[in-house]
Amino acid sequence: MADTPAVDGILTAPEVARTAASIAAMQEPDGAVPWTVGEHVDVWNHVEAAMAMLVGGQVDAAMRAYDWCLGSQRDDGSWPMKIVAGEVEDASGETNMSAYLAVGVWHHWLVRRDSAFVRRAWPAVRRALDFVVGMQLPFGGIAWSQEWHDGRPARVNREALLAGSSSIYQSLRAGVALADLMDEPQPEWELAGGRLGHALREHRDRFLDKSTFSMDWYYPVLGGAVRGEDAVSLLKSRWDEFVTPGLGIRCVDANPWFTGAETCELVMALEATGDRERALELFGDMQHLRGEQGRYWTGYVTGDDVFWPHEHTTYTAAAVILAADQLGQCTPGSDIYRGSSLAAHFAEIGLECGCASVGAGLRTGRS
Repeated sequence: MADTPAVDGILTAPEVARTAASIAAMQEPDGAVPWTVGEHVDVWNHVEAAMAMLVGGQVDAAMRAYDWCLGSQRDDGSWPMKIVAGEVEDASGETNMSAYLAVGVWHHWLVRRDSAFVRRAWPAVRRALDFVVGMQLPFGGIAWSQEWHDGRPARVNREALLAGSSSIYQSLRAGVALADLMDEPQPEWELAGGRLGHALREHRDRFLDKSTFSMDWYYPVLGGAVRGEDAVSLLKSRWDEFVTPGLGIRCVDANPWFTGAETCELVMALEATGDRERALELFGDMQHLRGEQGRYWTGYVTGDDVFWPHEHTTYTAAAVILAADQLGQCTPGSDIYRGSSLAAHFAEIGLECGCASVGAGLRTGRS
């Protein structure tokens, strides 16, 4: 495997390895990776942790994490939204979380070139993305979740989240890349991706308004739907509202709470647009959240001068490792958010074409 990620002058390879070990130390016996010890597991952050452990040298822990994914997927292709100590706390199926396995499996392929693993994971990826595409709304966004009652799918929440749908765009590109690798074309995913990309570029007002959160600002760039000058303009549009030099970025625009995971995701979005200088600066700025044994605090509140919440989180550590890999270009997986190894951007299909909705058969569930 390629070298452990490092970023000159900011993080050394041994420091990154310690951060990967800190994630593995919080992994539960069945392979699940919670937000922090005693907290819940969701499959998006779990897969991100697996990706980070893989490039950070914790290969066995990463494989146990992927085994957990394959063993805990439900028949409809989803995973419960929240699992605590092996018990389901929220059974709802969240589309963005379910889609992200495709990104993890494609990342694993880039890093390890393990065709046996891809073949083993492919049926789960296919079920997950079929579930997601079946939740597409008429305007192109993806309904964010489906409730479960009495152990079976029920009501669909027929609204779309901008950040979640942006991440799904990346997942569909990863899924189509895997489909090509497996020689099992999935034209429905490509059609859904075309309509989703159009919505993310031209109809962001149709998504739920979560504009106070920084994720809604940068995720269309991070997920790859918005690129080029449009990406530069989008990131410029709210830079001063969210970014504070020396601290990182705010999670919410009105609160002086600066969070590490969001800062690292913006780092990757910036680097993907070619703005390496500011990406490196922000990555250095957020290192004030680094704690003992390579762990990372979730965030810092100015004024109160406290780390809050008072916990180290696996998803923050994972975002640091993936950002370090992208900046250092140390492993073949460092491209995962830049996206040149993913399937080509989908042909743009939007409302204006008059096409029938991919989600015409939107899951209504049963009560």
